[in-house]
Amino acid sequence: MADILSEIGLLTLVGLAATVLLAAILRAFTGFGFALAALPVFSLVIAPTTAASVIVLLTLTVSLQTIRTYWKDVPIRDMAGMIVTSAVGTLLGTYLLLLFSPDAFRLLIGGTVMLACFLLAKYKPAPHRAGGIFGLGSGLMSGLLNGALAIPGPPVIIYSMAVYDRARVARAFLMGFFLFSAAFAATSYTIEGIIGLKELTLFAVCYPAMLIGNRTGDWLFEKYGDASHRPIAIWALFAIGLSVAAAAIF
Repeated sequence: MADILSEIGLLTLVGLAATVLLAAILRAFTGFGFALAALPVFSLVIAPTTAASVIVLLTLTVSLQTIRTYWKDVPIRDMAGMIVTSAVGTLLGTYLLLLFSPDAFRLLIGGTVMLACFLLAKYKPAPHRAGGIFGLGSGLMSGLLNGALAIPGPPVIIYSMAVYDRARVARAFLMGFFLFSAAFAATSYTIEGIIGLKELTLFAVCYPAMLIGNRTGDWLFEKYGDASHRPIAIWALFAIGLSVAAAAIF
């Protein structure tokens, strides 16, 4: 373990922990954005498979640890079919992670996310559209991105903001969905031998920052969430889409 930490370097470890802290605040306030915000930074200094593994382990652990704070608001009935299609997509996406460069995926994701933000800014949520083909398709696409890049967010974030008009429900839906996404990815990565001692060591180093960021984001949501959740979520999603696209180009 000491050899792994010395190889990465103290300044890099501090930078990774700071990234986790800020991304965790975003996740706890909006219900999304942790992987989308943290993964581009992680990928600059560690291998893509290691970065994806650490992000998945952090998301899974904090989601399980805080499940009592959001589970009562999760719309389980709407989510059931999406979880199934997400599991299928994750298995397929894992092979893409092993076989292909992620740049083309990042560029496509970034462009799609930015376009969706413009549409969502003008669109009023329609609760009666929950589930159905829209939901199943969003789950499948989320799974593909989950397995390939450890960023399952864009399809289901767009889905949640298009369907749920209550901030607490939209946030709980995303947290619940990403709990399952992280579990699927962790299982798939373990089976493929992607998660090893290096990944577990970096997870342990970053987890305290994850907890602090999560508690800070929870406090901000309770204080400001009802009034500002949707505009902040849309702007955060747009900024993330821009950063993901830029990472693919530069």
